[in-house]
Amino acid sequence: MMAIASLTLAFPASAMDNALRAGLMKLDPQTRLEQRCDAEVLDRITHDDRKFKADRVVAYAFATPEMSADAIRSPGAAFRSKGQWYRLKFKCQTGPDHMEVLQLRYRIGDEIPEADWVKYNLYD
Repeated sequence: MMAIASLTLAFPASAMDNALRAGLMKLDPQTRLEQRCDAEVLDRITHDDRKFKADRVVAYAFATPEMSADAIRSPGAAFRSKGQWYRLKFKCQTGPDHMEVLQLRYRIGDEIPEADWVKYNLYD
């Protein structure tokens, strides 16, 4: 099993793409929290390990994420990199407006066989 664990202070929200910022601000707070954390985990995976180019995450692939006011814990997520899916666990905490990621921990798991993609709502 491949594993990467990281405790990272994210880029400040000001470093975020303006289009992403504008889109996030239109969302309800809980959806904004989910989407902001999804974007951050994709960015951090790609930044931390150059063999990955993460472009999509499904936070609920293997288990329902646990939400609190300013945090999400996703023990059964998956992410896609270069057309292949991998298991993922992550915890993400944001500020009250859900725009600034204060803390992110993640762990990359095994590659998911293509035969299982349909079962877990993963797509090419």
